[in-house]
Amino acid sequence: MDIREAKSFDVGGWRVTPAEDVVSRDGRSERLEPLAMQVLVYLASRAGEVVSRPDLEEAVWKGGVVSYDSVTSTVIKLRKALGDDARKPSYITTIPKRGYQLIAPVSRVVDEPPAQAASPESVAPVLSARADRRKVATLVAVLIMAAAAILGVLTQLTPPAVESDGQPVSSPPSIVVLPFQNLSDDPSQERFADGMTEDIITDLSGITGVRVIASNTSFSYKGRQVSAQEIGDELRIDYVLEGSVRRREDSIRVNAQLVDVRTAFQVWAHRYDRAAQETFAVQDELTNQIVETLAVQLSPQESERLARQPTNNLAAYDHFQEGQRLGKINTKDSNIEAQHAYRKAIETDPTYGRAYGALAYTLAYNFRRGWNDAPMQTIDRALELAQRGVELDTSIPQTFWSLGYVHLMRKEFALAEQAVEKSLSIAPNYADGFGLLALINNSLGNAKAAIANIQKGMQLNPYYTWDYPYNLGRAYYVLGEYDRAIPELESAKTRNPNVMPVRLVLAACYVRTGRAADAEWEIEEVQSINPHETLSHLANTFATNDAELLQRFLHDLREAGMPE
Repeated sequence: MDIREAKSFDVGGWRVTPAEDVVSRDGRSERLEPLAMQVLVYLASRAGEVVSRPDLEEAVWKGGVVSYDSVTSTVIKLRKALGDDARKPSYITTIPKRGYQLIAPVSRVVDEPPAQAASPESVAPVLSARADRRKVATLVAVLIMAAAAILGVLTQLTPPAVESDGQPVSSPPSIVVLPFQNLSDDPSQERFADGMTEDIITDLSGITGVRVIASNTSFSYKGRQVSAQEIGDELRIDYVLEGSVRRREDSIRVNAQLVDVRTAFQVWAHRYDRAAQETFAVQDELTNQIVETLAVQLSPQESERLARQPTNNLAAYDHFQEGQRLGKINTKDSNIEAQHAYRKAIETDPTYGRAYGALAYTLAYNFRRGWNDAPMQTIDRALELAQRGVELDTSIPQTFWSLGYVHLMRKEFALAEQAVEKSLSIAPNYADGFGLLALINNSLGNAKAAIANIQKGMQLNPYYTWDYPYNLGRAYYVLGEYDRAIPELESAKTRNPNVMPVRLVLAACYVRTGRAADAEWEIEEVQSINPHETLSHLANTFATNDAELLQRFLHDLREAGMPE
């Protein structure tokens, strides 16, 4: 039996009970974080082998955003619980540049006494029971086949609704843009291909006549072999746009095709061979061709926005995409590196509005986490940059979104709401706009509006990131529905364990539901990751205008053990 299927097993004298996230030894127990337990179980399943970081990330984080610190900190927590010494390990040893190895002996625990040979008297009842089970199974199978036959007849009698030209009825038509494949010889061009995908999604999101699936969901299909029809069934959409990019020196080749998921036929395909500096013109042509193929009527404002290019400078675009990659990791070091990349983009193209907005957000997030010694200068600079981004480019939702986030961190709630609503007027399919609007609703204590907005965002982005369940969980906390909040917040933490607001609201919910040990654990983890997270820091940076809600939150965290 695979050790991962065992109810419990021993690792070097520790009894491991995965279902309870507990390890016990000599009458004492240690509770592990779910991620730490999953790492332990996976290492135990490959005891004695060197397990690489990519293997761990795939097995435990399952494709989520994983920073270097996430894996390292999880292993550190695991060692601490087991009483292991990284310099003289008895359980987990680090193999430089290769991964980790569980060196302690692993053995299964016998949960039940071994089966004894059946006596002659017991054989007949067993056989009889088996015969009865076979009869029941046969009857169930017959019923299933009969139901399937009836369903088939009904399906034939009720054909799918289609328009006279054979296209699926969908108003408006819906589409997902799959990540464009990087066919370049240089693997570093991956972010260029990803950037092109993101830009096409952004352009289409600004069209009211098309429903566009968000990029987070789109990128969940990256590297997977899934047919257009399977994607259509999963997302309930009409079309899939897929393609590839090959970039060599001063030239690019882009292949793209639009597939009708109902028929699996191409309804449009084209290849673009251009100079690299024409990348943005290719994106515009491709987007306009999709709009024309779907017979979508554009308003004058939408046509004007599609004609505008955020930058014509390919070098600036490359720096910006590097900042985007780093910004998703959510650590102090990656935040600083992302700032550097965005500044390089601005130096290369001083009119690149979106780069100003991205830098503004990165500084505001740095302010929120307490990662610098001049917080007020940081948040003031973030506002200047965000406002400059909007001045330079009012055609995309991201500049207004960044301005809204900065206003929120400054507790300028009306201005924040106004900016985000402007981003949604530009791009009605902008899932992250609904997400930030939900965060603002929560900050104002308007939990019901937050739930409605986050649910809209989830519809556009079914494979959502950590902030979606976080906002949902926070709304339930505001409403006092703590048992409903906890599963959402635990889901958010699984998606990205580096995000402190998730752990803080989760700790508060644990306090309210009498789970004091769990609350204390979360605060210990917060302190180990970021010692600057204190009640006084939180009182100054937690975005809310509801004084009663803030005091409730601070009280709960004080009960959980958060220092003043």
